[in-house]
Amino acid sequence: MRLNLFLIITALLTYTACSTLTLESANFAWPIESVLPVDKNGNVFDEKYSVEFNSKPLFLEEHQDSNAYMGEEIRLIRDHQGYYYITAREFKNVYVFQAEEGELNLQNKISISEIGIVNPAFNQRYSYIELVDGNNKKFSLTHEGIEGGM
Repeated sequence: MRLNLFLIITALLTYTACSTLTLESANFAWPIESVLPVDKNGNVFDEKYSVEFNSKPLFLEEHQDSNAYMGEEIRLIRDHQGYYYITAREFKNVYVFQAEEGELNLQNKISISEIGIVNPAFNQRYSYIELVDGNNKKFSLTHEGIEGGM
């Protein structure tokens, strides 16, 4: 009986010591987009938000051209849940990434335009990211896609 009681108490103490601490109501949103030039190696760096990644695979995916990044800029914003939204001029899609141990993993590829976005701009809204293209078309985006199914 004492052995069973001892094992139960030990198990409870071990369980409570291993429980994770959760800080809720975290908001990861950036108030405005970052417009980042792509360097000669395909890298983009945002000093303000401490983000750096190589954009070559993104331009290759979008344009099927390994040199399409040259002279381009990336549009980047982060929503309140921590998802990164990335696009660029003449992209047909918005790419949604989530940060994982030293990398950005694609979560969704949202089709926006068959001919490419003319002049993209992201705006932070309360429950979504607004994408405005040069033709004044507006899209309400979440990490799952276009809000309202447009």
